[in-house]
Amino acid sequence: MLFSHPEFDNHEHLSFFCDPETGLKAIVAIHNTSRGPALGGCRMFPYASDEEAVRDVLRLSRGMTYKSALANLDLGGGKSVIIGNPREHKTEALMEAMGRHLESLGGQYIAAEDSGTSVPDLKIMGRHTGHVAGIASRTGFDGNPSNGDPSPATAYGTFIGLKAAVKHQLGRDSLNGLKVAIQGIGNVGFRLARHLKDAGAELWVYDIHDDNMHRAIDQLGARPAAAEDILSLPVDVVAPCAMGAVLNDGSIPQLQARVVAGAANNLLERPEHDAMLRDRGILYAPDFAINAGGIIDVFYERTGATPEKVRDHVDTIGDTLTEIFNRSERSGRPTGEIANELAEERFKKHSAEASQASEQLARTG
Repeated sequence: MLFSHPEFDNHEHLSFFCDPETGLKAIVAIHNTSRGPALGGCRMFPYASDEEAVRDVLRLSRGMTYKSALANLDLGGGKSVIIGNPREHKTEALMEAMGRHLESLGGQYIAAEDSGTSVPDLKIMGRHTGHVAGIASRTGFDGNPSNGDPSPATAYGTFIGLKAAVKHQLGRDSLNGLKVAIQGIGNVGFRLARHLKDAGAELWVYDIHDDNMHRAIDQLGARPAAAEDILSLPVDVVAPCAMGAVLNDGSIPQLQARVVAGAANNLLERPEHDAMLRDRGILYAPDFAINAGGIIDVFYERTGATPEKVRDHVDTIGDTLTEIFNRSERSGRPTGEIANELAEERFKKHSAEASQASEQLARTG
């Protein structure tokens, strides 16, 4: 029963869409729209089962609610997944079919780029719906021309958060000589690696795609690592930037790093792994706090803000994480639990302010 699914968490909406003509099989999850419309990425991935896809979209959708609240954005949380291998099954017709499904939801959910999808894919969806984001050509937050791809902002925000974690845990302001293992060296992971390389860090990388590995090795001087080794290397920081649930009963006891700070969503396989990391003396930068740069960038694309305003907001990721780390240290509670608590504080404060404004309008109207 879906309503009793362990990841359901009172989602407002869940829809399944199948288009036999194009082969599209997609799921859209909307967790909460109290702060605003649900905005979240559209992921394409060859899930092993329908159950795996449902679990992923529910976890990701809830995470977007908390991510937007923690980043103080007037957005709700949602996510969509397309079941299939993006390198083999993606077609223009399939993307158009996805756009038609998004349009049928009436604006409750706005899709953006995610793993397995790109700005061109979103633009194809946009032929049939206005409910896509992250596709506008403009000056990016870094001052460079941007086609709407939020990956640069996600990577930069993760870099800012990683620096905050290193300062708190290791007492280091400089990243020169810092040893970092990056799992997943795609759009976000490669950009994070470049920031780290420019700051003087030493890099070890792994990716399922050989071309991504070769790019990092050739352009950044990174050292290759095997899939089974990347999380357990003797480094200072592990940065998971691929799929989620990689922090689990098997991987956590093998970690030698003292900091986990990466851009992937839903890094913890189960909530109790948060405490497991803390018990091992490992500082965990909660994923929905550290990887919020992309959603911040997409939000401001919709408001027409200046690049400087976007960058200033992304820079606050470091301050938010420092607050989480300090609260965790004072209370002895794990950082993921604290991040959830802080997001709920901001969520409830926003809801209360909206309610007061509505009541005042009713009285004066």
